[in-house]
Amino acid sequence: MNSVSVVIPALNEAPTVAQVVEAALADGPLEVLVIDADSTDATAKEAAAAGATVLNWREILEIDPIAGKGESLWRGVAAARGDIVVFVDADLTSFRSGMVNQLVAPFDNDEIHLVKADYVRTFGDHTTGGGRVTELTAKPLLRVLFPGLSHIRQPLGGEYAIRRTTARALPFVSGYGVEVGLLIDVASQFGISSIAQIDLGSRSHNHQSLEALGSMADIVASTILQRHGHDIPLLQREPLDIY
Repeated sequence: MNSVSVVIPALNEAPTVAQVVEAALADGPLEVLVIDADSTDATAKEAAAAGATVLNWREILEIDPIAGKGESLWRGVAAARGDIVVFVDADLTSFRSGMVNQLVAPFDNDEIHLVKADYVRTFGDHTTGGGRVTELTAKPLLRVLFPGLSHIRQPLGGEYAIRRTTARALPFVSGYGVEVGLLIDVASQFGISSIAQIDLGSRSHNHQSLEALGSMADIVASTILQRHGHDIPLLQREPLDIY
């Protein structure tokens, strides 16, 4: 049976991180790591009280961190000990017990390297309409440049699982392009059939401003274009296995 580490990147997510940790721990036995990117609120305190092992990202590896979510994930993989690493966003209000086990289940097949969550994105009081960067940037570019991945319904979703050996062998984009970068890289190295999807229902989280979404869209588009062979500068960490 595969051992499991849950990695939760967190930056000032005190209102929600505890419930995410508790939901993950309910699927135990497993390791739950909260990677705290220098939060200035009570994120670390709330996560520890809920039962997580809290690591400041500066404690992991003897190099200074680069700003960005991908950096926290990369350091989380370095700290994790499970055969399977499950990534979960700290700002979720809809993460429930059972979801970690659902994401891990497909790894009974040795040919699976990555499992993406599939869900409906809510928007305010509406049951659909969320995921604007996904629908307006990521999916159109993937359909054109990587059509074999056009069936992936949540390419930017923050809930997914990956073999730790696979994660250690891949680069991690430092910013919000990390998810789509890993998706493309896994497909390129192991084939599209190495990626599975699991329906987790619906997903709710805090929505960001159009200005913030525009910045995210820039990084996502740059990542997809760079992976397609375009000469675009992209800040990323090299695979952990070379360190």
